[in-house]
This record gives sequence, C-alpha cells and structure tokens, in this order.
Amino acid sequence: MAEMPLPQGRQTLLEFPCEFPIKIMGARVDGFAQAVIEVVLRHAPDFDPAGAEMRPSSKGNYLAVTCTFRAVSQLQVDALYRELTSHPMVKVVL
Repeated sequence: MAEMPLPQGRQTLLEFPCEFPIKIMGARVDGFAQAVIEVVLRHAPDFDPAGAEMRPSSKGNYLAVTCTFRAVSQLQVDALYRELTSHPMVKVVL
C-alpha cells in the first residue's frame, strides 16, 4: 500500500510502519471490548485481539482497552481514531 501525502502543513513525528498503542475508554458494559476490537480490526486486520489490554476504572464503572497495532500510515491512524471517537459506546480515545 503506497503512503499518501499528508494534507498541506500537516506533519507527523511517527515513522511508519510502527507499533502504535491506542487506548479506548467507555462504560464497562457487555459488548464494549468486543465492539472496540471489531473497529480496530477493520483498520488493522493483522491486529491480534489476544494482545488487547483491559483495565477497569477504580470504581469499576469504566473500562479502558489498549490495542497496540502495526500502523502503516497516518491516514490509517486518523481513520481508526475517527471511527472510534464516533462510536456510541466510546467516551475517550487516547
């Protein structure tokens, strides 16, 4: 896959390909982790779901899922971020 140029004036400090961790937080409800992993797999088909790290909040109301995937371009990372942030179950993406 050829890397597309970034929009004019946009710069990235990342060198692709690279391992890229993304943390997704949402309410600790049934199906949250699976929904997040499905989105990640759409953008990074080689992501291994077994590598997802899950950590509940101190009171147990929220769940943070960290997925580290092999990012091949800034466009891939941006598309994944956009889909995750628009997902109704997701509160925060870091």
